[in-house]
Amino acid sequence: MTSGGGRLPSATDETENESVLQQTSVAGGRAIYPSLHGKRVVVTGGGSGIGEGLVEAFVAQGCQVAFVDIADAASHALVERLSAGAVHAPLYRHCDLTDLDDLKRVFADLETALGGFDILVNNAGNDDRHTIDEVTPDYWDQRLNVNLRHQFFAAQAAAPAIKRAGGGAILNFGSISWHLALPDLVLYQTCKAAIEGLTRALARDLGRSNIRVNTIVPGNVQTPRQEKWYTPEGEAEIVAAQCLDGRIQPSDVAALVLFLASDDAKMCTGHDYFIDAGWR
Repeated sequence: MTSGGGRLPSATDETENESVLQQTSVAGGRAIYPSLHGKRVVVTGGGSGIGEGLVEAFVAQGCQVAFVDIADAASHALVERLSAGAVHAPLYRHCDLTDLDDLKRVFADLETALGGFDILVNNAGNDDRHTIDEVTPDYWDQRLNVNLRHQFFAAQAAAPAIKRAGGGAILNFGSISWHLALPDLVLYQTCKAAIEGLTRALARDLGRSNIRVNTIVPGNVQTPRQEKWYTPEGEAEIVAAQCLDGRIQPSDVAALVLFLASDDAKMCTGHDYFIDAGWR
């Protein structure tokens, strides 16, 4: 019996699975999802922060991973770091997701390079702070393009290939920020609230094609970018507001993403999944 309607495993598959088991054991004993092995995954904003953790986690599962970003130096360094000993070395493509022609071109290129798509993770975004008075019509458009519009058009670009593969998963990244009404993030929170509606609508329209769509809602994740916004005292306040001690790491977010991308979550769609240590 095969997982997700795929072909029967071969001796080569078994050898590669053993390699994945060894990699994961070395990486700290994280859960292994056999249904993810060999899946073709695209991660947006994969060059650093949470995205870097996602790329690393999917590579460790033996997936064929491609990621897009605009940070070339960090992205090339990530490819170099993860390629040694990987079952499938990750692919990187520079892509400005606010340029829809560039998005369409890069996704077509990656579809050819990977031979199709099974999983899309819409992770890219930008949470620069802004006051109400600072927002102009141009800034409004730019913020929505950076944080919302590309998620729909990436899904539009990837969905036909996922359908041809017999189904798969699209995971959109939201944010806890609008649930908490954090200050100086009006446009970012507008986008992140809309993403939860986008997820629900896509889940309905794509569900009969066996494409599951969910939202990941992270709390405050300890990345270099987030640390520039918070003093140690501010971070301590966040931890005090959580139900659990400790700072959320990109690997914690990746653990949830892996489950929702896998066949173990085959009946999970149209919902929002929080990874926030109980902050909300």
